Amino acid sequence: MNPRGKTAIITGGARRVGKAITLGLAGVGVNVTVNYNTSEESAQSTVVEARSLGVDAISVQANIASCTQVQSMVDATIERFGTIDILVNSASSFKKTGFPTNNPEDWCAITDILIHGAFHCANTVAPLMLKQGAGVMVNIVDMLAMYPRPGYMAHSVGKAALLALTRQLAVDLAPQVRVNAVCPGPVLPPENYSDQANARIAKRTLMQQWGTPNDVSRAVIFLVESDYITAETIFVDGGERFGSKL
Repeated sequence: MNPRGKTAIITGGARRVGKAITLGLAGVGVNVTVNYNTSEESAQSTVVEARSLGVDAISVQANIASCTQVQSMVDATIERFGTIDILVNSASSFKKTGFPTNNPEDWCAITDILIHGAFHCANTVAPLMLKQGAGVMVNIVDMLAMYPRPGYMAHSVGKAALLALTRQLAVDLAPQVRVNAVCPGPVLPPENYSDQANARIAKRTLMQQWGTPNDVSRAVIFLVESDYITAETIFVDGGERFGSKL
């Protein structure tokens, strides 16, 4: 797909990696809907930056765990741009969830975004993409989908489900709609990480360094443009999968 002039929804597109994806797509000529749940100020700032790149952009508040709110977001996008060509499921809530637990609400909050949210978004835009005969979906997973860590059950299971959803969507929506995933490694440290922790994580990669959110954005753009790739996962991890075994 030639991205110029197309329209994308990016869930969680206001901050961090989601923002980089939003601005990366805007930079190659894609009009963007910046989805956010609570980060209104960040969303408005990202919209301003996207428009400065010569495209149109709007922000839409929606808790994607709600199919009703997802429908409203899709309706607002169609009203503004007329169509939806690209969906990027980037929204995520990264927090610890111990197990066993007396607080299943944390489990539900995280998996509702990663599993139900991505499903609602894909399910709502798919009929339009199928009708127009083309579309691209990209899901943002991470290493915990394959390599779970103690204390992150909800996130790990949610990302693994998102990876499975990627493949199932690719099968069910072929040949009109291509669906792929990007799996980042260490590209943006959490704000509470120490310098020592960041250095330790960098050493786990073959590249011996952190990547950047722009590395993820470029992978997303590559998948949008690559018409013969579907049901695939691109790892943007600096070789962390193998470096951590050395």
